[in-house]
Amino acid sequence: MRHVDFAPLYRSTVGFDRVLTMLDTLAQPEQTQTYPPYNIERTGENTYRITMAVAGFDESEIAIETREHTLTVKGEKADEQEQNDSEFLYRGIAKRAFERRFQLAEHVEVTGASLRNGLLHLDLVREIPEAMKPRKIEISSDTSKAKQIEATAA
Repeated sequence: MRHVDFAPLYRSTVGFDRVLTMLDTLAQPEQTQTYPPYNIERTGENTYRITMAVAGFDESEIAIETREHTLTVKGEKADEQEQNDSEFLYRGIAKRAFERRFQLAEHVEVTGASLRNGLLHLDLVREIPEAMKPRKIEISSDTSKAKQIEATAA
């Protein structure tokens, strides 16, 4: 993949530095991070759900944090002392630590998290402030209001 230089745009834009930095980061080759697998689904007009497969982890071993439009999910497995003297012939269930980051859009907040059957569900909602929502302006055909405005302006 080609590398795109956003430096000329930094000189001519104001307030878009976060977007340009995010685009520059996304253009970098991925670090082939595949663990743990996850799904991102849209559950409504302004609601989303991230589902991560975290088999073998419990609530106390998973940390979820949001900071500056970034959602970070970390999992650290506590060192388990073998209670019995068994020997693993094959260990296919991963016990490795992980850290997964998701970039969140403006006004997207995490509303809840639950862990069921080895799946971590993170519910998100986009709540646009009233001041930023589009509003409809009624057109009045009343000419007396226009005359009153002209009279007060004069």
